[in-house]
This record gives sequence, C-alpha cells and structure tokens, in this order.
Amino acid sequence: MYEYAIAWDWITFAVRWLHVITAIAWIGSSFYFVALDLGLKKHAALPQGAYGEEWQVHGGGFYHIQKYLVAPANMPDHLVWFKWESYVTWLSGFGMLCLVYYAGADLYMIDPAVLDVSKPVAIAISLGTIAGGWIMYDLICKSPFGNDNTRLMVALYFILVAVAWGYTHLFTGRAAFLHLGAFTATIMSANVFFIIIPNQKIVVADLLAGRTPDAKYGRIAKQRSTHNNYLTLPVLFLMLSNHYPLAFGTQFNWIIASLVFLMGVTIRHYFNTRHANAGNPTWTWLVTVVLFIIIMWLSTVPKLLTGEAADAKISAIQQPFITMQAFPKVRDTVMGRCSMCHAKEPSWEGIIAPPRGVVFETDRDIAAHAREIYLQAGRSHAMPPANASHITDEERRLLVSWYESAISGEKAQ
Repeated sequence: MYEYAIAWDWITFAVRWLHVITAIAWIGSSFYFVALDLGLKKHAALPQGAYGEEWQVHGGGFYHIQKYLVAPANMPDHLVWFKWESYVTWLSGFGMLCLVYYAGADLYMIDPAVLDVSKPVAIAISLGTIAGGWIMYDLICKSPFGNDNTRLMVALYFILVAVAWGYTHLFTGRAAFLHLGAFTATIMSANVFFIIIPNQKIVVADLLAGRTPDAKYGRIAKQRSTHNNYLTLPVLFLMLSNHYPLAFGTQFNWIIASLVFLMGVTIRHYFNTRHANAGNPTWTWLVTVVLFIIIMWLSTVPKLLTGEAADAKISAIQQPFITMQAFPKVRDTVMGRCSMCHAKEPSWEGIIAPPRGVVFETDRDIAAHAREIYLQAGRSHAMPPANASHITDEERRLLVSWYESAISGEKAQ
C-alpha cells in the first residue's frame, strides 16, 4: 500500500508537467497573436481583403504575415486551428485539482475554522462555483450590459474581487487561491471552447458556402480574446501562489488576490500599448511596483498567518499515524529536525513563514502531513534542504517504517 503513495506522487508530477507544457504553449500562442494583431501595418499595396501585415525575423529566417478579417480570395486547403493548447491546459489543470485538492480535501481544502464541511460537500462547492462562474460570466457578456467593453471589464473585476473574498470564506487560504485561479482559467478556456472557436467555424462555413459572414462573430470572439489576454498573468500568479504562504495564508489574502488582477492589467497594458506602437506607458511599471509593495505589506499586517483552529479534530485517516507505537519517536524527530522552519513563527534565520504553509506544532499536524514527511524526508532526502538540521539515516528509516506500518495496518515498534 505504501508504494501507492510513491506512484501517486509520480502521477501527480506527470499531470503537473503536462499542465505546465500545455500552459506554456497556450500562453505563448495567445501572447504572440495579440502582439501580432496589435502590430499589423496597413498600406495601399496590401492584397485585396487583407487588413494588415507584418514582417518578422526569427531563427535565421524571415516571416511575412498577413491578416484577413474575413478570408483571402481563396480559402487555404490547410487551416491551422489554435485550440488544443487551451483544452489540454484546462483538462490537465482539472486533473491536478482532482489529484491534489479533491483527493486530499481534508488537508488542502477544508479548514474547520473557516467552514466545517465533509469532503463530498467541499468538492461539490468547488465544482459548483467553477461551473457557475462560467455560466454567470457568459450570461453577463451576452446581455446588453456586455455591449460596453469598458463597463463590462470594470464589472467583471469587482465580481472577481467578490469571488476572491467568497473563496477565502469557504476553503483554506491555499485552496482559495487555487480555486480563484481555476475559476478564472475555466472562463478563459471556456471562452475558447464555447465562443471563439465556434464563431470562427461559423465564419469559415459561411465563406465556403459563398455567404458573407456576420461581423458580430468576429467582434464577440475578439471581446473574449481580450478578456483572456488580461486574465492570463493573474492566473499564473494564483497557480504559483501555493508555494508562497505569505500570499495565500494571510488575513488579507483576498485583497492580495484582488490587487494581483490589477497588476495583470497594468503589465498587459504596457506590452499591448508597445506592440500597437501607441506609446511607451512606463507609468504602468511604477503602478505595478506600488501594488506589489502594498501586497507585501498586507501579507504581514496585522498578523502573519491565520493558522488553524487549536481544537481541530483528528480524522479517521490521520488516527492510525498517531496511534502507532513509534509515533512519539517520530514526533520527536519531526519537532527536532523540521519544526524550526515548519512553525507558525519559524525560528530558522531568514525564514519568516513556514514553507508552503506546512506547520508541525501538534500531533494532528504531523499526521495530516504523514505522506509528505514519508516522501520528502523518508524515501527521499529532499528535506531538510541540504540536511541543514542533520537528520540521521536512522531517523529517516524510522519515518519510513512509521508510515509504511501505519498504511499496512501493522504495529510499529
């Protein structure tokens, strides 16, 4: 049974790797085409129907690119569609959500001090809010309110602020940030799947049939593509935030998330403006730095970490690890070799917050992270880093024996 933990960790790694690869492909193509679209040049010598063109150099060759708002005189035989990058990014991201947060809901999602619910209820809330977010967003965009792009963008921002606040009142801080990222990423990928690609297919079908496509399809697709462009960087921040407790594990985490969305806007505005040759708005960098300084300040005021309820219950899954005869020695090892960093107020010089928000201060803390202790400090030597606390081989064997015996139902001596 204990080999299952190792296999599960490798499966999680594989899905995470796939997620990163496809996200790079999606974001790269998205940013490239936005920059290309903004940088197109118009002149009288363009072919009939061409909207603009650009010459580019890369990899030792020159590229001549022309854009047609509708289509060229002759539809090309081979048309490349950029869609699978988005679909696989979302699917692999959802896979990560299932493998890490749904499978470990009692550890990573549920904080009894925030909302004491069962795992099925927590998962249902997760799925419901992610799906409901797309439905709400899509309805607003399709309503008359969505006809004004500026008004729509402002309203969507305040909706995201409300969602950020809501998630921090449903899940742990780490899960709240992850879900806010999943909520936003689902909107982005659904934009591609339900709006952008179908609209492009309608236009292509009309052209092949000799009909003049309705311009609304391109306008709608452009609106959703613009939303995706401004949402990308905040989503990246939220997905990376689970490594940084100062972002997700503080009292004002929902305000931090809200400011991150503004930082995404200022950064993208700079690059979009430059790519469109519409100026050099360096003020956006000053605003971004100021916002980031505010975020740093919020992460430590008035207290560092929100922590967990002192009377948090020990679950049935955690109980076997605590009742093992070897647990007192395991506890001594963890407290002696790990708790100087993994404490609410770390004593190790240079560390001001427990890495990844993992705290070892109670029996429940140790039991809740038994698998991580087993993998990080038992089966591998990843922790402590560079063996800074001088954990011995005998102590590592103790951690391995404790975990494997608890999993197999044996009584460790």
